[in-house]
Amino acid sequence: MRATIMHQAGDVRIEDVPDPAIMAPTDAVIRVTRACICGSDLWPYKGGPNQTDQRMGHEAIGIVEDVGSDVERIRRGQVVVMPFASSDGTCMFCDEGLPTACIHLGFFGNGSGLDGAQAEALRIPYADGTLFPLDVGPDDALMPSLLTLSDVMGTGHHAAVAAKVRPGTTAAVIGDGAVGLCGVLAAKRLGAERIIIMGHHPDRIALAREFGATDVVSERGDEATERVRELTGGFGAHAVLECVGTEQAVGTSVAIARPGGSVGRVGVPHYEAVPGGKLTFYKNVSVAGGPAPVRAYIADLLPDVMDGRIQPGRVFDRTVDLDGVPDGYRAMNEREALKVMVRP
Repeated sequence: MRATIMHQAGDVRIEDVPDPAIMAPTDAVIRVTRACICGSDLWPYKGGPNQTDQRMGHEAIGIVEDVGSDVERIRRGQVVVMPFASSDGTCMFCDEGLPTACIHLGFFGNGSGLDGAQAEALRIPYADGTLFPLDVGPDDALMPSLLTLSDVMGTGHHAAVAAKVRPGTTAAVIGDGAVGLCGVLAAKRLGAERIIIMGHHPDRIALAREFGATDVVSERGDEATERVRELTGGFGAHAVLECVGTEQAVGTSVAIARPGGSVGRVGVPHYEAVPGGKLTFYKNVSVAGGPAPVRAYIADLLPDVMDGRIQPGRVFDRTVDLDGVPDGYRAMNEREALKVMVRP
């Protein structure tokens, strides 16, 4: 079969690799029908870690082609969502709704031992706990939005939950990428009265407004902090969704949170410690978040996707086949595309 391999920064190729096969009785093999390129895939593309001969991709929808002898809930022929992390679905952390802390946790396509989903097929460990069956056909019109349940919609939702968004509050979303835009959807869905999107790309800001953003802050750093304070009567936001992962973004998130507010951080961290530690103390600001337990959120988010109440699939603005994946990386890196869908 063919799969996406990142050989080094800026060098992504489609190559022939061995077909996946059942290796453990709890495995499944899926034929990938939809995958995508994530903003976090651009970190190694730019020269970050895990870029040497790495299979890429951690978001997918597929059709189950084979299952191991111990798989009970997943059946051949099912259409399934594959979250970005594998989990057994039975350990205490999975039971507590935190599958990204599973004792058998694995991450797809990031150098942790599992292959990537930007491929024709993929082996899924702990299939019963990892995969989520869908009652739709493989070419359903909702596929773009269903695909976001594998990562970006669930991650945006996690930011909103960690930031304690509730009805009547003011939420600020840092980052106008796909996760930030899904964070706007999530904040609106959870009842935020005012949603401030912090970004500067006109097309993304326009989509954020359609998703529910009420205000836009295009400044950065101290100027952004001052602008948010102006918009909130000098107090700051009740809930801040940090969807970037840089030191500046996290520092801004702490600075714009009002006393007693909360920061939900889901941007993959590119810093050693949360900036503004003293500020969080003296303002009684809580900082929470981490890898989103998207598998645990699918059942909650799915009805709103199926009914069209939320349309997170609108973050996809380009579709490519496998041969088009390398140019998809280039387009996202150069901000020509917001998020690229892959149809192997």
